[in-house]
Formats: sequence, structure tokens, C-alpha cells
Amino acid sequence: MKILLINDPGIPVPPKLYGGIERIVYQLANEYTRLGHEVTLLAGPESCCDGKTITFGKNDLQKSKFQLIKEIAFVWWFLLKNHKKYDVVHSFGRLVYLLPILNKPLKKIMSYQREVTVKNIQLIHKLPNKNLHFTGCSDYISQKKGLVGNWHTVYNFVDTTQYTFVEKVAVDAPFVFLGRIDNIKGCHHAIAFAKKMNRKLVIAGNISHLEHEKAYFENEIKPNIDGHQITYIGSVNDIQKNELLGKAAALLMLIDWDEPFGIVMAEALACGTPIIGFDRGAVKEVVENGVNGLIIKKDAFNFLTLNKLLLINRIECIKSINEKYLISNIVNKYTTLFH
Repeated sequence: MKILLINDPGIPVPPKLYGGIERIVYQLANEYTRLGHEVTLLAGPESCCDGKTITFGKNDLQKSKFQLIKEIAFVWWFLLKNHKKYDVVHSFGRLVYLLPILNKPLKKIMSYQREVTVKNIQLIHKLPNKNLHFTGCSDYISQKKGLVGNWHTVYNFVDTTQYTFVEKVAVDAPFVFLGRIDNIKGCHHAIAFAKKMNRKLVIAGNISHLEHEKAYFENEIKPNIDGHQITYIGSVNDIQKNELLGKAAALLMLIDWDEPFGIVMAEALACGTPIIGFDRGAVKEVVENGVNGLIIKKDAFNFLTLNKLLLINRIECIKSINEKYLISNIVNKYTTLFH
């Protein structure tokens, strides 16, 4: 089968540091290729995969409207010229990319790793279309009220070969916050939690380029970093991430937004590391309370939380990966949609 895989320019595929979606797209492209499909990846500059790669656009997360229009125009031109060469177009990019081929007979899968704009889906559904399916990376996304069309939940996956299972950690092992340091990601909650529990916290991740998020880091995070109890180590690569998560007592997902999936949760579980999170978005779909992590209420945690954490068997964490988030299982779900 000939597959065109599309991703938005902005971060190269695969990413060098931050870029959960780009990591998923890269591994999907390679797995499709390994299974014998003929894959073309359409993505931003510096991208590559085991199949063929065509790059376009600009790797910039602060694009002008003109740049966005140029990128959309390129994809439209490419699809109009080349759609007959492919059996499937699998897009992780913008829904608007698919407009020129909505009513073409080839199969189309639009995969959402982010919040869905329901009005856009309803508008697209009113247009003539054939063989169009949507996937969400969680039930939270794919079962959103008001959605129309053919929707399926296909979770994200984690490449377990990239992570080392650690069955036991030190008694004083730190908590970890891993992600972009934006207000909604809840790094300030992680700091408050660590201080209340009298435990160490290691913060890893990039500081946003947005001015108000830079101010958030400077005003609410940086003053708490003392290099002893609260440590900030910057962005980490895959090797560093594996080591960081493997040595952690828990990953903190004390978020102030509805997380569509949170790939970092699956990465932590692959290391045997439980998750402590707020019940927002897809957290409760990943975290089985008391089995591979704890779901807690904001400002309601106490030392009983630590006692419950000690009861979690890290083997149960890796078992949840094998049951739900292996790449072979996820690719099988996508290829089933192809047929």
C-alpha cells in the first residue's frame, strides 16, 4: 500500500528534543515501511524517515499568517498533483490540508493529537466527502460532544526499546516534572507538591518562546529553584529522558488543562515509573488509580499520598504499556482503518 504521511512544519521529524507528535509520526513512518508499505513523509525541513521524505514550509513555532497560507497552498498543490499515486493519506497536520481531496476516492485519515475544533469538523462533514475517517489520541478527544463523521480512538504508543524498565528506585528518589514549562502544564503545582511532601523535584523541559510564559518561568518557577530540593536541568534528549524517568519516584502531571494524551505519561510507565496527576483530559484514561499511578485533587494531597505511592508495584506500570501502548498494537489499528 502507498501511504502519504503528513505533519505540520514547525519541528523536524524526528525531533531533536521537544516534539511528541513528531516522534509519533517518525516511528509510524518507519513501522509502516517495515511492514512493507511504500511511505512518503511530507513534513518540515530537516525531516527524515525510512521511507521517502519531501520537506516544505518553515520550522518556526511563531509563524506569520502569510507563512501558514504558503504552507497550506503547497500541500494543496502537492495533493492535487499527486493524490492518484497514493492509496492512503494519513494526516497529523491541519484539517484544511485535505480540502482538495475530500471527495476523491483514496482513503483519508485525519489524526488529532490536540483539541478538536468541533465547528470545523461539522463544516467539513457537510462538504462532499468519501472515505474520510478521524482518529483521536484518547476517548476525551474522539468522543467530544458535537463531533460528526467516522471517529475512532487510537492511543499514542511508546517504543519500549528506547526505555529501560527500573523495578526499584532509591528511597529518596525525586519526583520529576517533564514537559514544556507553560502555566497550563502545572510546573508550579509540581513544586508545591514536592515541597509539601518534603521531597526533591527535578524539572526538565524547554521554556516557552511566548512572552507571558517566559514571565511565568521567571516569576513563579525560577525563584523556587535552589539546586537542592528543586532542580531545573533544561531540555533533555531521549537518552537523558530515559535515565531521568527511570530514577524517579513518580512523574507529576498536575496539569491545569485538558491534556489530549500526554506521551510523557506512557514514557514514564515504560520505565516503570508511576504517575501522579490531576483528573484533566485523558489522564484518567492512562492512569489506573492505585495501580500504575494516583489521581489526586488539587490542594487535597497529604502524606497519605506518599503511602499510596509506595504501594504501587512498578511492574504494573510496565504491564499497562504492554497492554495498551505498544507500537505494534497501534499500527494495527491504523492499518485496519486503511482497509
